[in-house]
Amino acid sequence: MTTAVDPKQLMEQSNMRGFQLMAVAICIALNALDGFDVLAISFAAPGIASEWAINRAELGVVLAMELAGMALGSITLGGLADHMGRRPTILVCLMLMTVGMYLVSLSQSVNSLLMLRFVTGLGIGGMLASTNAMVAEYSNAKYRNLAVILMATGYPVGAMLGGAVVSELLIHTDWRGIFEFGAICNGAFLVVVWFFLPESVEYLCKHPSEESLHRVNLTLKKLGHQPINALPPSSVEQPQFSYGTLLSKPLRRLTVLLCVGYFFHIMTFYYVLKWIPKIVVDMGYDPSTASTVLVWANLGGACGALLLGLLSHRFSLKPMLTAILLIAALMVSLFGLEQSSLTGLTTIAAATGFFTNAGVVGFYALMASSFPARVRASGTGLVIGIGRGGAALGPVVGGLLFTAGFSLLITSVLMALGALLAAAVVCRLGSRANQDGTARSDRLLFEDE
Repeated sequence: MTTAVDPKQLMEQSNMRGFQLMAVAICIALNALDGFDVLAISFAAPGIASEWAINRAELGVVLAMELAGMALGSITLGGLADHMGRRPTILVCLMLMTVGMYLVSLSQSVNSLLMLRFVTGLGIGGMLASTNAMVAEYSNAKYRNLAVILMATGYPVGAMLGGAVVSELLIHTDWRGIFEFGAICNGAFLVVVWFFLPESVEYLCKHPSEESLHRVNLTLKKLGHQPINALPPSSVEQPQFSYGTLLSKPLRRLTVLLCVGYFFHIMTFYYVLKWIPKIVVDMGYDPSTASTVLVWANLGGACGALLLGLLSHRFSLKPMLTAILLIAALMVSLFGLEQSSLTGLTTIAAATGFFTNAGVVGFYALMASSFPARVRASGTGLVIGIGRGGAALGPVVGGLLFTAGFSLLITSVLMALGALLAAAVVCRLGSRANQDGTARSDRLLFEDE
């Protein structure tokens, strides 16, 4: 055995091994579940509106409810992941998502639907904060940004694949079948995570217990590294961190700017995703066709995320993200132009999804690389949680503007301002940060070595 090597440094400096790739792949799949679970209500919205005869303003609240749950889940369960562990938190989140999705399929009223979507949102919000930290900690330094971006790409891929399934489901069943399918998928991943996704080495080193050394050595063995006979000395005595740490002087500016930027952009993002099916149905097409348009929007989003990941090796993340957010604002405005054909609407939806989702995953990469490991899940959870307030506002504000008589164009232009404001915030963040997304002054005060 050896004590000379810090497991964290060993993983950061070594090539990615098969076991690490498997852990990242599982997290990508978990985020794909999030993507489907969030947009399940969008796929079901036309059927719900028809069955229960609710107007657009009420439907906007239904569409937003799990986003409100995601806000609370990101903050509370994200913090739990920094104290209890990434893996246990992921399992708790999967349980909430499984139960919530299944019970929605049994719902008989708007009020019960709202409550159950909120519960499902709790799990979805905590899941993203936990997997974001898990991927960052299982990746080496060279590919960390790419791995986090690929993890975030799972979201539109899950929505896209789920939408393809939903298009077939709606031919044979009603909207309740969407949630039954989601519950089965979530339950299956409870088994996958239990057997194949161990706790991250970095977390175990930062939160030592009687079993930490043994668990670290098991993972190191699977990675082809030599075991150690003691945890790194710097890991033994760690100060207790809380959300107050994120607002202390070293991290305050970083935390606030990320929260504000993510809040405004995610509001724009969810306005588009949540209202696409209803807009298509109002054009005279059936719900299965509406699901197809949403699939294309998510396909565009997946392509945007992948391109951002590939370019992150060659270009600085922040200037790229600023440009993407500016183009996203333009595309959302163009989305508001009345389309005379389904092909035109599908094309503009895919292009809008390309840039808006690239903006979202760009923020995830900033979170993973900016926050120190000891508050990574808490910081990510706080930013996502506050940002989900914007996500919940997106469909609600859109619904209110529609109900007030504003056209699709005016509503879209107003909602596009969120991405524009986010671009301005990223510019401010870039004034004191280095090229890999880490704030210099913040990072130096929280070095793990």
